[in-house]
Amino acid sequence: MTDFSSLPDLALRTLGGSVIAASDESFEEKENLINPWAPKFSPETFGAKGQEYDGWETARRRPDENGHLGHDWALVRLGLPGVIRGVVIDTAWFKGNYPPHASVEACAAGGYPSPAELEDAAWTEIVPKSALQGDAAHEFKVDVERRFTHVRLNMFPDGGIARLRVHGEVVPDPRLLSGLTIDLAALENGARVTECSNMFYSSPDNMLFPGSARNQAEGWETARRRDRNNDWAIVRLAAPGEITLAEFDTTNLKFNAPAAVTLSGRNSSGQWRELLPKTHLQPDTRHRIRLDSDAEVTHVRVDIHPDGGLARLRLWGSLTSAGETLLTSRYTALTA
Repeated sequence: MTDFSSLPDLALRTLGGSVIAASDESFEEKENLINPWAPKFSPETFGAKGQEYDGWETARRRPDENGHLGHDWALVRLGLPGVIRGVVIDTAWFKGNYPPHASVEACAAGGYPSPAELEDAAWTEIVPKSALQGDAAHEFKVDVERRFTHVRLNMFPDGGIARLRVHGEVVPDPRLLSGLTIDLAALENGARVTECSNMFYSSPDNMLFPGSARNQAEGWETARRRDRNNDWAIVRLAAPGEITLAEFDTTNLKFNAPAAVTLSGRNSSGQWRELLPKTHLQPDTRHRIRLDSDAEVTHVRVDIHPDGGLARLRLWGSLTSAGETLLTSRYTALTA
């Protein structure tokens, strides 16, 4: 995989993405494009429209009276607007019915526009018309330093695509965060896990996802330790801020929850300080703990003792003036 594959999938349905329109979905629904799981396939599962696929599939196009064939397209609203670093177009299981070519465009639109309102948007081509193969994941690096809110997948002329992944860096609108109590560790606000000791079962970024984890796989879980050390993860906050309430959620972790947790914070000078001493945790429980600290922090380190996992990590607080300035300047630079 390329270096952008570790970045969040900005279009993922779990993160709020939606396929809001498509030119055609005669065989398989457009919504399948952004499902979080890997594409599945069961041979000889025929419905009223033919073999069933876990993807988006359109009807066969025929030239019109002028010989024009046209092409199919799907319009996706990103769940997390941001800078796109790479796109994956996956034709998994589509072997005789994949499109020979595809391209991707992106635009930035304020508010919540309808598909019709996006027709006249300023679209930028981020993946030029490129050849595709059947039953393969195609990775395309994107080098456009702008914040986007929507993408349009074009396939030429028709066929099936299993998944569209849009990896990038979240760029929140500071007007929705300034002056409010927010989750400074939320992925949707721009936070990221930058380092961790172990991610054997699942990614630590899962802790920062919105909503509640439905099962163990939707949180962070480490392998069993056989030494005297403990597991940990470092989170870069959405922006410099002051944390007033920490939430350590072990929901669904019944026999693999950590015995205890500690929390440390790092300031802009790189100095670490304790925010929460070693605190006992219970399995399958949401723990909410008020922090007695007004220190500005840019990163936190959460240590779980000795191992196990967390379903979610929430760090409620507010941006400092430095944090508001940082978010505003980045947003302005990427939307100008």
